[in-house]
Amino acid sequence: MAAITAVGAYAPRFRITAEEFAEAWGHFQASGISEKAVPSADEDALTMAYEAATRAIEASDFDAAEVDWLGFASSRPPAAEEDLTARLGAMLGLSSTTARQTFTGSTRAGTRALWAGMDAVETAAGTAVIVAADAPHGDPDDEIDHAAGAGAAAFVLEANGPAELVDRAEYAAPYPGTRFRTTGEDETQGLGVTQYDRQAFTETIGGAVSGLEVESGPEAAAIQAPNGKLPYRAAGAAGVGTDEIQAAATVHELGDLGAASVPVSLAGALTGGYESILAVSHGSGAGADALLVTVSGDVPAKIAIESDDAISYADYLRQRGIVTSGPPSGGGAYVSVPSWRRSLPQRYRLEAGRCPECGALAFPPEGSCDDCGALAEYDPIELPGEGVIEAVTTISQGGAPPEFAAQQSQSGDYAAAIVALEAETDRETVSVPAMGTDADPSAFAVGDRVETTIRRIYTQEGVTRYGFKIRPSDDE
Repeated sequence: MAAITAVGAYAPRFRITAEEFAEAWGHFQASGISEKAVPSADEDALTMAYEAATRAIEASDFDAAEVDWLGFASSRPPAAEEDLTARLGAMLGLSSTTARQTFTGSTRAGTRALWAGMDAVETAAGTAVIVAADAPHGDPDDEIDHAAGAGAAAFVLEANGPAELVDRAEYAAPYPGTRFRTTGEDETQGLGVTQYDRQAFTETIGGAVSGLEVESGPEAAAIQAPNGKLPYRAAGAAGVGTDEIQAAATVHELGDLGAASVPVSLAGALTGGYESILAVSHGSGAGADALLVTVSGDVPAKIAIESDDAISYADYLRQRGIVTSGPPSGGGAYVSVPSWRRSLPQRYRLEAGRCPECGALAFPPEGSCDDCGALAEYDPIELPGEGVIEAVTTISQGGAPPEFAAQQSQSGDYAAAIVALEAETDRETVSVPAMGTDADPSAFAVGDRVETTIRRIYTQEGVTRYGFKIRPSDDE
């Protein structure tokens, strides 16, 4: 048997309300959604996965290097062909030999990853981390896009723990055209045949739940939520009431989270004090997974999905890159992919170096020591990712280097700072340059505490570069 021993969840800080959409279009087609989460210009499924998985690992009682199996799920991964678990594992500090698997192609991918993680734990009695992250896109004036939100959830699975995955079942039936994205297209589509879509949803969910051995009704039900009404229409098929669905629902405030819909709702329910939770996903095609969780104790959790940072519809279009200009022609600094790769320990894990002669810190750990001039090989040391701003400025329109211009056009002004990052011992610091995240530049001032996270830096030669950025510290 497998059990959830820690959980993490994340949603972007930007929110757009149903009223903003209605004012822009004259209507709002996402039933039951009051607002939704919007990823910023430098966020995607990979960075959100990092946010959620980091929180789950921090909530647990083990080191990331001890993870035996990693599963990553998204219906919209930022690269159509690339094993993103290699990047995600490096960002999290997993061992290079950790087994990995990617799940995509369906909003059911999140529970598919949980299912595979259970098998990995039950077979090898190791530790698995499963993370689902998604941000659906549709045509600007259709139900899919009006509902489309963003978020991620991650789970640590071990053989024993406070939340046992006691039963599971699946069901599939052919319903082509319910929701799909063709090869080479960026936006998800649907035929919009209401009765057909509803039949596919309820039949597969009911079929999956009927395969479970349930002695009594669950106290909460995390059910796939393409909008805020469809999960409740499947209540009878799932054998639960609307109160149980409401207990776990996140769609009303975050929107349709795609492959992360059920995982984020499950993460929230695990922190709600419920002793039994039903989790049921649905993916077009169509199929469903049903999982039953019984909770016997507190599940360590770090959840960061609340926000009141509202944006306008114009800002929403800009963050998505729909109404912004492209990158300027020429003039950008060229950094080859091999050169970028050599700097990944610094960009992902903040790896500095300690001079073996005088003990001074260096970041990046290369060249001669600034303090004593020694050329000896540095001893690696990983910085914890917190520090204080020593100097800061704001980069406005036209001021960004060409390689950052496209993102600046989407995100607006951003902060650029010199930060004294702290080491874990003796209150040592090392000064590094850093970009701010989507936080308003006015949120960064000299003397402020900041923390690092990983975001998109820029894309060059078709390859997106990821690395650390700073944001205001939660300790402020």
